[in-house]
Amino acid sequence: MKERGIRTHDGGRLALYSYGAEEAPGERRVVLIGGAFLTALIYRPFSIALAKGLGDGWAVDVYDRRGRGKSTGQPHNYSMATEVEDVRTVMDATGARNILGHSLGGSVALNAAQDFAGTGHEPGKLAVYDAAVNIDGSMDLDWLPGFADAVDKGDINRAMARMRRGMEPGTALARVPEPILAGLMAVVSRTKVNKVFRELLPSGVGELKAAFEDADTPRDFAVLPPNTHFMVGKKSPQFYKVAAARLNRAVPGSTLEVSPKGFHGSVPAAVNELVSDISEYFKS
Repeated sequence: MKERGIRTHDGGRLALYSYGAEEAPGERRVVLIGGAFLTALIYRPFSIALAKGLGDGWAVDVYDRRGRGKSTGQPHNYSMATEVEDVRTVMDATGARNILGHSLGGSVALNAAQDFAGTGHEPGKLAVYDAAVNIDGSMDLDWLPGFADAVDKGDINRAMARMRRGMEPGTALARVPEPILAGLMAVVSRTKVNKVFRELLPSGVGELKAAFEDADTPRDFAVLPPNTHFMVGKKSPQFYKVAAARLNRAVPGSTLEVSPKGFHGSVPAAVNELVSDISEYFKS
């Protein structure tokens, strides 16, 4: 692994980690954009597995988005435009011409590719897994103000409970009374990953609002590369599947793949089935 810091367009700093062939050319480099509440190092097992799956001469570049890991915090004027410019910065620093986004990182990837259409930064290949995109109001956001309020008050367990219920509507988890679920969050948050999750909740408010508050339409993304690959987990929440299907229909030449054993955390968990599918897409 190679670690370095790179400067952003607005004077910030991004921590960048590269796996695989250090001198891999741009067409054999994949920029991985992680989801909300997760650091680049949480994606380390997946990055290593993907670099190995891609084979000799390939590299995977993953960076800490604003407000996490060793990167600087979100600026006062933070928005999706900040995220898009950071993707451009990473592509310039690494030369990478392929993009993979997971969850909210999928939203960043799609917005970046949309902005890069017809320019030198347009990705050669673009894949997203469980992209968190609010397409035609596919996501119910009634929970977001309450989540932001709980984070602002420092009631982290309640904030986590509200987000879990909001992000997984229609499931058994969503029907658990909030006080009970908040107590459960206090227990599960003792794990290493969930401790990081709790620490990143404040920055998560800004990125969730940037990604979800304004509903997109499928035609907004019709300019994406025709080889765009939309992926979802069969066990992932339903709204990811709805958004992916609508985008697949809107982007001519794109493909849609449902991972039979996939769940929302399959990417950082480096599930073999998914690593193989993603490797095959970028190599084909």
